[in-house]
Amino acid sequence: MPEYVGSVLLLLGLLQLKHMFADFYMQTPKMLCGRGEYFHMGRAQHAGIHALGSVLVFLLFQAPVPFILVLCVLEWFVHFNIDYCKASYSDAKQLMPNMAGFWRAVGTDQALHHFTYLAMVWAWMEYAVL
Repeated sequence: MPEYVGSVLLLLGLLQLKHMFADFYMQTPKMLCGRGEYFHMGRAQHAGIHALGSVLVFLLFQAPVPFILVLCVLEWFVHFNIDYCKASYSDAKQLMPNMAGFWRAVGTDQALHHFTYLAMVWAWMEYAVL
């Protein structure tokens, strides 16, 4: 296997591991309540944890700092809005965990976040790898 393939897989795996911890282990009650309103400080903090985790991952890969800052600000914005759309939709449909629609919303949300990581890895390969 070419060396860069291993690097790509490791980077993607670390971003997914970061995602698991940020989404499922590190959310506070403030981050979880009232998420249907757009300007929600808890959601901003949650997206910030994701962005900070990505900063750490890309620092491990010795990506240039300007690249990291731009990429992670974009990740913050995208993550914030994906979560808002899921919360807004779930609130409008009054979805609960015992409903199939709830899990479709969660699955769509998670897929969009992971597509974001694919885009971030692509950007790393395109703009940061020398």
